[in-house]
Amino acid sequence: MSRLLIVSNRLPITVKLDHGEIVVAQSAGGLATGLRGPHERSDSLWLGWPGDVSRLDASQRAQLTRNLADLRAVPIYLTQGEVSRYYEGFSNEVLWPLFHYLTDKVQRDAWKNWKTYAEVNHRFAEMVAEHYRAGDLVWIHDYQLSLVPALLRRRIPAARIGYFLHIPFPSSEVFRILPWRIEILEGMLGADLIGFHTYSYLMHFRRSLHLILGVDAHGERIHYADRAVRLGVFPMGIDAASFSRLAEEARVTTEVEAIKRECQDRKLLLGVDRLDYTKGLPRRMLIVDRLLEREPSLRGKIRLIQVVVPSRTKVASYELYRRRLDEMVGRINAAHATVGSVPIHYLYRSISEQQLVSLYRAADVMLVTPLRDGMNLVAKEFVASRVDEDGVLILSEFAGAAAELAEALQVNPYDIDRVAWAIKKALAMPEGERRARMQALRRRVLAYDAYQWASSFIGTLQSVYRKGAASSQFVSTPEEIERLLEEVRSAENLLLLLDYDGTLVPFAGTPQLAAPDAALKKLLKALAARRGTSVHVVSGRPRDVLERWFGNLSIQLHAEHGFWSRLQPERSWEAAREESSDWKQKVLPLLEQFAAATPGSLIEEKAAAIAWHYRMADLEFGTLQAETLSLRLKEELDGMPVEVLPGDKVIEVRLQGIHKGIIVPRLLGRHPGLRVLAMGDDRTDEDLFAALPPGSFAVHVGPGQSRAQYRLADPASARWFLSRLVP
Repeated sequence: MSRLLIVSNRLPITVKLDHGEIVVAQSAGGLATGLRGPHERSDSLWLGWPGDVSRLDASQRAQLTRNLADLRAVPIYLTQGEVSRYYEGFSNEVLWPLFHYLTDKVQRDAWKNWKTYAEVNHRFAEMVAEHYRAGDLVWIHDYQLSLVPALLRRRIPAARIGYFLHIPFPSSEVFRILPWRIEILEGMLGADLIGFHTYSYLMHFRRSLHLILGVDAHGERIHYADRAVRLGVFPMGIDAASFSRLAEEARVTTEVEAIKRECQDRKLLLGVDRLDYTKGLPRRMLIVDRLLEREPSLRGKIRLIQVVVPSRTKVASYELYRRRLDEMVGRINAAHATVGSVPIHYLYRSISEQQLVSLYRAADVMLVTPLRDGMNLVAKEFVASRVDEDGVLILSEFAGAAAELAEALQVNPYDIDRVAWAIKKALAMPEGERRARMQALRRRVLAYDAYQWASSFIGTLQSVYRKGAASSQFVSTPEEIERLLEEVRSAENLLLLLDYDGTLVPFAGTPQLAAPDAALKKLLKALAARRGTSVHVVSGRPRDVLERWFGNLSIQLHAEHGFWSRLQPERSWEAAREESSDWKQKVLPLLEQFAAATPGSLIEEKAAAIAWHYRMADLEFGTLQAETLSLRLKEELDGMPVEVLPGDKVIEVRLQGIHKGIIVPRLLGRHPGLRVLAMGDDRTDEDLFAALPPGSFAVHVGPGQSRAQYRLADPASARWFLSRLVP
């Protein structure tokens, strides 16, 4: 049975030195809880930083390593300088604020910290590789380790690697601000499976891939670097059953009664958050201030208990944030206090799980109003703890949990007035409505818990691997390519039919920018000089373009998908049949209309076809316009002798019966006994592959479905293959 290697920034433990003795205790927290079950139930290792162990001497550190081994944990020791630059400096002062849309808090000069971030990611990858065994599953977690998947992939190409991002992935407009955006994306793409909390995060990631790397998704898969990477939505849960059990214990019930007695007749509002600017705590205080300004009758009748758990205490900006919050609470309490109470009871400390669940049980209204949050498990903890099926959850629409918890009162935390109104609504909500909402919330939280989350991700990663090369690797193996090369080299008379765009050169933003480079011309010339070899470029390009690019080479050219052919240098072009252009009068105005309405798109007119290109248009808008245009064209051209052909960022209208396959019978009739090798990358080349005689070789370049029996990754691989045919 394969092992599970869990890789995270922190190990799920806390290390203390008590009178010279090392004490290792389990940590609380979403990740530690979520993976505790899989870690305990399987033959697994957990790799990560054990925390600050600078007080331990060499012998104590060795003892800690042995103690952790008994817990199946592997420590990755970091210096204080590494922690300062990798974790605090880059992870938490660059990636954290940027991914949460707080761009004003991004550290401006982070080059030195980036270097340490990359170095520490290398350290993690090396440690994983050191402990890896064939067949292991590797699950890497969160933004601190975004480079590890690709680094590990280079060391262990066959490894099964999953990566989960626990924070939001921002919109492409925000992500593109990051100077190291390419490195982060390429690092994540080293995984076989990349998981997100919500579909919107996944879509932001896909769009960033398109805009930054020029990579498009095909359904739930992305083809990159000779591999297929699967994307998935896996909303993280909590150990809901544990919270429910604790909520029903007598000690909790007793504490709940004590809290309610102390509150007397006041309604209890509750907030539980880490000290972090993403949680929107100053705005929450202002919301209470606004509520009491608008509803003075509530003074002395409501109480907000705000628990703030210390976080990142060594980061100066967080200390300033805390002081600002302290001052705000003091001002609001001074403004709205009565003789018997103050509106905000502010606790800056960690509390026990029992105290936490007791507060959840006692609260009338739970406030979870972050400005941006990857998931926010506090909302789910509150719901799981409400075994009485009462209480109201007010939830920010910018928390990942909002995608699941539709029965909460969802609010925009930036709109102080409306959140204040939502609190008033919650306080006045009838019991029947409160219970109906909570029952629905509890069904979802209890069903999709932390164990279901982990099981779903691990199961998906295993299934991706079991499907084999078709899902994780889309190119032919080196052994298959070598056998193909041997067969092709042995052919006495060889006919090469080569597509151009996407096969011999990468796609360019506009058709005019894809002219052949000197190296490609040199390769084609060498192939044409090879004994017994005939070289044909078969393209959708117009004949004047192919003539300009390749006219001085001793190769054969076929333009507009075979409508035009030039079978000898310096000879005139021959049409496959008589040209009819009546249909263009109907097509061209429609294409011009869409070109004008879609910035970045353009029209390419040919003799037997007209193409509308949208490679440089906005990804989503261009795709939407292409779908609309296809429908309009089919309606407008019904009954006409043309066909609409969607391609890679192009919609082409061409004469019926004109396709690349029509050149094959003509060429074989002139030169019987030839072995044929055809190369292409898209749907138009499938017509060519389908027309090949038995014994031919079809090679598909790039991702996507194809009837070809051989597959190469990209134009660079195709050119490498062809160069191997040159003596």
